[in-house]
Amino acid sequence: MKPDRPRKPGKDKPSKAMPRWAAELWDWGRTLLIAGTVVLLVNYFVFNLSTVEGHSMEPTLQEKEWLFVNKLSYRFGSPDHGDVVILKDPSKDGPQKKKFLVKRIIGIPGDTIEIRDAQLYRNGELIIEAYTDTEIDDDDYGPIKLEADNYYIMGDNRHAGGSKDSRVFGPVSRDMIQGRADFILWPITKMNAL
Repeated sequence: MKPDRPRKPGKDKPSKAMPRWAAELWDWGRTLLIAGTVVLLVNYFVFNLSTVEGHSMEPTLQEKEWLFVNKLSYRFGSPDHGDVVILKDPSKDGPQKKKFLVKRIIGIPGDTIEIRDAQLYRNGELIIEAYTDTEIDDDDYGPIKLEADNYYIMGDNRHAGGSKDSRVFGPVSRDMIQGRADFILWPITKMNAL
């Protein structure tokens, strides 16, 4: 039988393993941090939700409907005629500049837009729009030719004062457009593609 060797100082210290509850708390915290980061990245680059405020898009959209906004569509393509888009409000300045609008693309770069006798003309042709049931109640406007990277947007409610759009603040630049509203998410009874 071998005699016991003398123990070296410091060898018998307890291991520095975390208690079970602390390890579980760390795992949960790490999972929540990763999930939160993924959600923020997806919200910033891929899609988000937007709520309709006001009556400017009636009859297509009603106030308080939730829209699914596709941000990828314009990372690889450009806005086109008839797209319903979410954009920064060009008339907001200062700390409230984060307000967004929901509008429809009426004119793209190179188009000439004119409102004459309560009718919309694009490139000299009368535009018949199935998504709006109102005439334009404003004075004649234009013609205005859209420069590169500029878009003409309007709400579907064309009554006077019904929509704050390019008739008020002029064409908007491409960088103001945040994404395309692809469908209504809520209320569930109105879920539908746009």
